[in-house]
Amino acid sequence: MTRRERPLSPFLIYRFDYTMVLSFAHRVTGVLLAGGGLVLVAWLLALACGPDAYARVDDILDSWLFRLLLLGWLFSFCFHLANGIRHLAWDLGYGFEKSHARLSGWIVVMVAAVMTAGFVWVALERHGGMS
Repeated sequence: MTRRERPLSPFLIYRFDYTMVLSFAHRVTGVLLAGGGLVLVAWLLALACGPDAYARVDDILDSWLFRLLLLGWLFSFCFHLANGIRHLAWDLGYGFEKSHARLSGWIVVMVAAVMTAGFVWVALERHGGMS
């Protein structure tokens, strides 16, 4: 009986590269956004159910843990949006050269960081800091 060769896992074949990190990060941020969407639905349901339900959910969402999660969800949104625009450019046939792909990857990370910082700054300015 001959032994059939099994395919190798991609991490055994390919050299670790920034494109792998950005691809993985895009998938992870998509999953995180789905989780954040469930929290948003819970908040909206509590809002629709009346002041008592809203107060209970608001107490949970006002904790430092959920504020930290909100910051993560905000960065996930910004990264996923910027990387999605990058993918749209690729769909149109732009940016496939290695130098352009590397540059656009850095731009995605920087844009996501600046957008996140900008949203946090606006929120803190409007609400007088985190109380």
